[in-house]
Amino acid sequence: MSGWALAWKLARRELSVRFRGLRLLLLCLFLGVGALAAIGSLGDAIGGELAARGRVLLGGDLEFAVSQRRADPPELAAMQAAGRVSETQRMQSMAVTAKGTTAPVQLKAVDAAYPLYGQLTLTDGQVVRAPNAKTVWIGRGLAERLAIKKGDVLRFGTAPFRVGGIIADEPDRLGEGFTLGPVAIVSRGGLDRTGLIQPGSLYESKYRLATTHDSSRTAKAFERRFATAGWETRTRDRASPGASRFVARMAEFLTLVGLAALVIAGIGVGNGVSSYLEARRSTIAMLKVLGATSGLVAKVYLLQLLAVAGVGILLGLMAGIVAVPLVGIAVGAVLPVAPGLTIAPRPLALAAAYGLLIALAFCARPLVAAGKVPAAALLRGVLDSRSGGGWRGSLWGMAAGLPVVALALSTTERPGFAAAFLGATAGTLAVLVAIGVAVRAVARRLPRPRRPLPRLALTALYRPGSRTVSLVVALGLGLTLFVLLASIRTSIDGNIRRSVPARAPALFALDVPPEREAAFRNTVRSVAPTARIATVPLMRGTITAYGTTRVADLKSIPDGAWALRGERGLTFAATLPPGSTLTAGRWWDGVEQRQSLVSIDERLAKALNLRIGDPLTVSVLGLERTARIASFRRIAWDTLGFNFVMVFSPGALQDVPHNLAATIDMPATQGSAVTRALLPRFPSTSVVEVGGVLKQIQDVVGQMATAITVAAGIAVLAGIAVLLGAIAAARAARTYDAVMLKVLGATRAQVLAMQAIEYALLAAIVGLVALVLGAGGGWFVVTRIFEFEWLPDWSVILATLTTGAVVTVAIGVAGTLPVLRARPSAALRAL
Repeated sequence: MSGWALAWKLARRELSVRFRGLRLLLLCLFLGVGALAAIGSLGDAIGGELAARGRVLLGGDLEFAVSQRRADPPELAAMQAAGRVSETQRMQSMAVTAKGTTAPVQLKAVDAAYPLYGQLTLTDGQVVRAPNAKTVWIGRGLAERLAIKKGDVLRFGTAPFRVGGIIADEPDRLGEGFTLGPVAIVSRGGLDRTGLIQPGSLYESKYRLATTHDSSRTAKAFERRFATAGWETRTRDRASPGASRFVARMAEFLTLVGLAALVIAGIGVGNGVSSYLEARRSTIAMLKVLGATSGLVAKVYLLQLLAVAGVGILLGLMAGIVAVPLVGIAVGAVLPVAPGLTIAPRPLALAAAYGLLIALAFCARPLVAAGKVPAAALLRGVLDSRSGGGWRGSLWGMAAGLPVVALALSTTERPGFAAAFLGATAGTLAVLVAIGVAVRAVARRLPRPRRPLPRLALTALYRPGSRTVSLVVALGLGLTLFVLLASIRTSIDGNIRRSVPARAPALFALDVPPEREAAFRNTVRSVAPTARIATVPLMRGTITAYGTTRVADLKSIPDGAWALRGERGLTFAATLPPGSTLTAGRWWDGVEQRQSLVSIDERLAKALNLRIGDPLTVSVLGLERTARIASFRRIAWDTLGFNFVMVFSPGALQDVPHNLAATIDMPATQGSAVTRALLPRFPSTSVVEVGGVLKQIQDVVGQMATAITVAAGIAVLAGIAVLLGAIAAARAARTYDAVMLKVLGATRAQVLAMQAIEYALLAAIVGLVALVLGAGGGWFVVTRIFEFEWLPDWSVILATLTTGAVVTVAIGVAGTLPVLRARPSAALRAL
């Protein structure tokens, strides 16, 4: 036998079913591959569920939506020619009980054809369609908030309705997007009874089609025919673009975090393999003495490592598959759809490929080193100077590492972001490695302390066989992640404490008639005399052209140009709105107010490459209006006041039918009283408590923070694995040191104290570096990604850093306890 067959025979004889010596390799690959498999499978499961249920979630094969109006006869005829049509209207409203308690709702009027797909089901099991003109189906959230049940009476606008049932399943709920309150479904006739639809009222009309035609072609033909009418179209393959985009982005981000964790774990793999091969020193020596070549030795241990890596990868894939339904059970209410048990080949194959390539990349140097050292050197003892694999080991490592980068960049929608993320990870590792090398060099040149334990601890940093670089990397990664998470969380909390309570209004009011603005203000102040009230005209419109470009002609939306996706809130003002700062151009004066001018957000202007004087066209109520750009503004989005991407001059939109929106700034305890005072006098006005909106936002942010924390926790575990690997790799040298010290009269306590001092010195040095790296990363995330102020709580960060340092040092010291149990006689015979 020769070659691979002989290598496998030798490898199989030495392998243990308990994976003795290779458990760290198994653990690291299990953690990394399991995380990647779970993240990828979850994303695919949710994406597949969204695609499979597309027509149900959308409510049709195709949807046309427009604000503040219904389709005119030619538009409706074009839809009906393409298929069966269902019409719905949706608007913000207030539900009022017989006792006078109120709650904001999303009032939805449906026709007899609704739903085209799926079933509208009540909690009592009934499958229903549109209610009669005096009945309403309500969501569970509304029933719980108002403590009402079937048969009770609710008022919307000026009309009373009897609750006919509680909704258990609204088939197109996810496709409706974010709402300020639970749903209440009435018929078209019921909506007419409320009197809520008036000129200028904010509502959205949706027309869903069940068609056998090609949905994309039908949509494009409709858009070309009615290009200036402001229609927004969706097909069943993008029934919930917001949910799909959120899932895709979170999956992409978490995949990169998981990949970074796998790379970090790869360092632990390398350390663990070095430790394993060090323990096989005598076996390798015997193979060399008996004539084994370097290539055969490398093949034997490569096959062993591949066998164990295969088991670790397989276990990780199984854990990833099982994790998907468990996540669905644990946080099913958070996810857009509930994922079940699924086997997604693509993410599983990617996770396995990543795991195998990472294992090969980090095993290459110790494998090459083990194969090339002569038998005589192997038999000289643990302090023999051994090569680290040289350029051959580095070459093999790069050959396995480059495909990892290629896979990461080729399987993401944003390769630039992925490259920056991986580059930052690699840069952090490079900095820590450089610091480890510098620590060894500086320790060698420092004067020796007179006390024996500190002197031994200092020399341990650079003695032969020391793993100072690996320990610095392991400690640095863990502490940097602790500081990063603490700085991000405390900064976000600081922004919330500083900005939201001080500047957020207590109430929003929508659809205030302009001619009754004075009565509205008087009603509010009759209950809350000190209330500060701000009103703005509010309407909805779609950007249809900018500069010389028509939006309909774009193949894709430019990065940062989110305002081109669908309708946006529009307003006009004579003066610069609060919370805005001019960055270019100037505000219109008295004469210019009568012209058609617009001021836009500076970030949108940059994304669209706009200049002062360029034209901007919007479609409002089915008609196009073109204005000239007069200025750019920086907007304080975190004030929770009225912030508009586009603010027009009065001459541009003043003649468009519209209502007012209002913010009411007052003590939150007066909110209910103000709402009760307003609704009888302004039945068409919707009042929304800002506290409820903030609660929804905080829930979403909390869910995202939890996902990021869990992913970062996997990276922390990988960092701990690196620390354990570094300790294991240095065990032989540390055993030699401990035995020699014991022979010379040292006690176990003294040996342990020496190693504790060594780890404490490293933690103190690395702690400062981790503070800089972690705080720098936190600053970038907070200020550049979240665009918040940098408001970290340094006391919390330092406490977190100290705690993390104590924990990691304790892990390091605990990892050396087996060394203390080594018997001098047995250890000396093995040296």
